[in-house]
Amino acid sequence: MIGLISATAAGAVARDRLAAAWSGSAVVYEGPVREAVRRAFAECEQLVCFLATGAVVRLVAPLLADKATDPGIVCVDESGRHAVALLGGHGGGANSLAVAVGEVLGAAPVVTTATDSVGIAGLDMLGLPVEGDVAGVSRAMLDGAPVALRADAVRPLPALPPNVSSGATGPVALHITDRIVELGAREAVLRPASLAVGVGASKNAPEEEVLGLIRDALEGAGLSASSVAELVTVDAKAQEPGIVAAAARLGVPLRTYPAEELARIEVPHPSDAPLDAVGTPSVAEAAALAGGGELLVPKRKSQPEGRAAMATCAVVRRAPRGRLAVVGLGPGARDLLTPRAREELRRASVLVGLDQYVDQIRDLLRPGTTVLESGLGAEEERARTAVAEARRGHAVALIGSGDAGVYAMASPALAEAGADIDVVGVPGVTAALAAAAILGAPLGHDHVSISLSDLHTPWEVIERRVRAAAEADIIVTFYNPRSRGRDWQLPKALSILAGHREPATPVGVVRNASRPDESSRVTSLAGLDPATVDMMTVVTVGNTATREIAGRMVTPRGYRWQSATAAPADGTAG
Repeated sequence: MIGLISATAAGAVARDRLAAAWSGSAVVYEGPVREAVRRAFAECEQLVCFLATGAVVRLVAPLLADKATDPGIVCVDESGRHAVALLGGHGGGANSLAVAVGEVLGAAPVVTTATDSVGIAGLDMLGLPVEGDVAGVSRAMLDGAPVALRADAVRPLPALPPNVSSGATGPVALHITDRIVELGAREAVLRPASLAVGVGASKNAPEEEVLGLIRDALEGAGLSASSVAELVTVDAKAQEPGIVAAAARLGVPLRTYPAEELARIEVPHPSDAPLDAVGTPSVAEAAALAGGGELLVPKRKSQPEGRAAMATCAVVRRAPRGRLAVVGLGPGARDLLTPRAREELRRASVLVGLDQYVDQIRDLLRPGTTVLESGLGAEEERARTAVAEARRGHAVALIGSGDAGVYAMASPALAEAGADIDVVGVPGVTAALAAAAILGAPLGHDHVSISLSDLHTPWEVIERRVRAAAEADIIVTFYNPRSRGRDWQLPKALSILAGHREPATPVGVVRNASRPDESSRVTSLAGLDPATVDMMTVVTVGNTATREIAGRMVTPRGYRWQSATAAPADGTAG
């Protein structure tokens, strides 16, 4: 929950805007400010204080206990110009909270944590448990000092700065491993969630017996409990109290599998006892191996004093899964790049894209990001490269203009990608949508986009689609309408549409939508000169209901055009 506190009327107005925007996740604390801060500090994960930073510092100073548990605090000034991440920038989420406040109030987020200021991923912001001298290693990363990277596998993490490498030597080291390591004075370790622990238990097996067995098994194999991703067992034990409690104590989810599925998994130590009890010759080993991986700890039984064992466990290391984000950059304008796309660009350690698109967003990449760029015509090569890098375990961003799934990189990439990598699609603003916003409202009813490039699609197929759209009275946006080597396709497509629509049908022409040299005009089906169109142009042809009103293309949401109630041609209201 986010606590909201203000001391003035102006602050209360902004406070209430946040409360409305974050309904259900924020609460307003009324009353004397000191008491409100004290109560919110004790009850909330985060605070937004509409107070001076100095005042908040004095109010919360006596309340501070530990950076791991103190709430993140953001201060907003009286005029609402700045949202300052004051306390708990990383652990308390104040940095991201400052950004969120800015999005609602229009305030500029002020983030002063060193790693964020220079674009380096903070070790405590990578989504993994981190141990050791985090401050010392982070300082070395910031200073450009050599940091030895000792990773047991490639993992889909954001880019680390160039001075962090496997070839670096010196006293500073960053380990990425699930193994227990003895850390030096200037070393830290990141714990990947790589271990699955299979668990079997008799009815009413004690929680401490189950948990103790798991911890002993991990410690005996030199493995860190912080790298346990999940406990796994058979469906019949989904509600077994000792197993459920052990998962809760470890802070991991409990996953279960049907007995018949586990019975099909080959294990080194099958047994008749679980077969008779739950229908599978193995619970712990089979459940651990069900998601694939390497068996590190074979089935092991608990050893209570004075009675038979009631719990078994086995440990498997899962192979890292690479991550491929297919990112749409929008039509070109920076403000049409979505926040999610920005996040994915900074989430990646490898970027793959067309050179001119890479240039658009190069400044958004983290230091150390590997950039693999190529020129026009290498789409399939880029798709294969991106998938190959993801298969090596990296976090990859494959970029395309507009929406990456519309005439762009998502199709060839996903045709290459299998189930062995994670794939994330990031939508973007398409050229058709950007052009439509410039023209007015031409896509108010059913519409279709058709590429007139016959480099990959036979013209006979393209022509059939144009005829279908013409006969169905569907608004058409033409991509790739005309190039130096393809100058007849657009006139042919327009002639097909002209067989079903009036010569005065509005046509919108937008070149370089949203870019500095953007140009646009509204003409007609009879008046469009195809020679004025090139590959950087989007052409939108209205349907029989589309009208030009005050210089804008407008297609009504229904097919009935009620001229008696339509707005006057000059655009004034009646």
